[in-house]
Amino acid sequence: MRLPTRLYTAEQTRTLDQRAIAHGIPGYQLMSRAGTAAYRVLRLRWPGASRAGVVCGTGNNGGDGFVIARLLREAGVQTELFLHGEAQRIRGDAATARTAWEDAGGRTLSADSASLDDCDLLVDALFGTGLHRDLLGATAALVDRINASPARKLAVDIPSGIASDTGAVMGVAVRADLTVTFIGLKRGLFTADGPEHAGCVAFADLGVPPEVFTGVDDYVERVAQCPQLAQTARARWLGAHKGTFGHVLVLGGDYGMSGAVRLAGLAALRAGAGLVSVATRAAHAAAGPPELMLHGVESAEQLAPLLQRASSIAVGPGLGQSAWAVELLAAALDCNKPLVIDADALNLLAAERRPCQAAVLTPHPGEAARLLGCRAREIQRDRFSAVRNLLARYDAGAVVLKGNGTLVADASRIALLDRGTPALATGGSGDVLTGTVAAFLARGTGLMQAALCGACVHAVAGERVAAGRLRGVTAGDVADTIAQCLPDG
Repeated sequence: MRLPTRLYTAEQTRTLDQRAIAHGIPGYQLMSRAGTAAYRVLRLRWPGASRAGVVCGTGNNGGDGFVIARLLREAGVQTELFLHGEAQRIRGDAATARTAWEDAGGRTLSADSASLDDCDLLVDALFGTGLHRDLLGATAALVDRINASPARKLAVDIPSGIASDTGAVMGVAVRADLTVTFIGLKRGLFTADGPEHAGCVAFADLGVPPEVFTGVDDYVERVAQCPQLAQTARARWLGAHKGTFGHVLVLGGDYGMSGAVRLAGLAALRAGAGLVSVATRAAHAAAGPPELMLHGVESAEQLAPLLQRASSIAVGPGLGQSAWAVELLAAALDCNKPLVIDADALNLLAAERRPCQAAVLTPHPGEAARLLGCRAREIQRDRFSAVRNLLARYDAGAVVLKGNGTLVADASRIALLDRGTPALATGGSGDVLTGTVAAFLARGTGLMQAALCGACVHAVAGERVAAGRLRGVTAGDVADTIAQCLPDG
């Protein structure tokens, strides 16, 4: 089944479960549907598996595991069920699922003493979305044993140890090859450490009726294709001219860092800007790509006429943190035109904390930490809170929090970009994103839409360049591919 576009918190998914039960689907029936859906996916993925181990906790996630184990055994797969925790703690629907497993002839072994070495398939049904503490002691040791096994691994609903709301690892977490999740997609599967631990994600709606979702509106939007892109990347009609598509001004390139502004400028052209000017140190303005209009600028006074002509401004690539950089950033912030603020401009902004209503901020986790006065690991621990705090602290028009599961947000919504590749982890990649977003702004696109379209095009370009290879991709390769990722016309 194609993945939905809505991402929910653990509390929201509990609400959805309760509503489904209230709409006439008994809890044990939901559990049976979940276990059956996971069983079907794993049999489709690994039809040759002959010895399975199902590792269950004592809650409802473990109940799903009992259903999976029973179905595997009925299909002739040699199946062992390993229980972590005290059997008397199993209650309700999970207890019913355990009874069905044992009535069918299955036996329940202790996970803490059993060997997992003989299994060619392991099912993680330890903890679901209700986990709120780090995994320690015997539980952590069990997760380590699961991860050390060469068996293929399926996680039920979410890998045990991954925080459902944030994607952070809670001490340790299962590394699955495949995760099957139910009713509503969990936010943590798609950002921070979640994707690394979830592997491929499959979804089963369990036959829950659409009215169950009515009114649960504070969700995060998962974006794999950007529907606004076709209307934002305006067609080149016969009467169009270069002025039709906006004039981007890129500010940066202090001594020794001229490459960053050139990458951003070229990306803006590839993304459809009609004109691109670069304001940089005079020493860097003598030569460069002929498509870019290079200007030597040593003061805000010299910058003023360029700011006046620009449709949008990208400030930060190679900017540095000198007095020159401070002066140029201040002039850009004062000009009241759409801005993209990146790199050293963000570091300078962190020291001054000026409001940025007309700006898109594009920090990576380290820059976001400096903007918020914390550590990068705190950003990664809860990227959703971080992006909200960035918007509030800087009164920003939009924020692109880069990383695994890039978040794009404004005051009214958060979108999670479910695209990209680790090949983009290379110097200059952020400069290409900056230029791409600036090109959309130059055409009059709103801040949030420009940020989302720019991030999506950048991610798709990275995927296209990588084409299965994760090393050796350069930012220039990505910039050159931007145009191929725009709609025709």
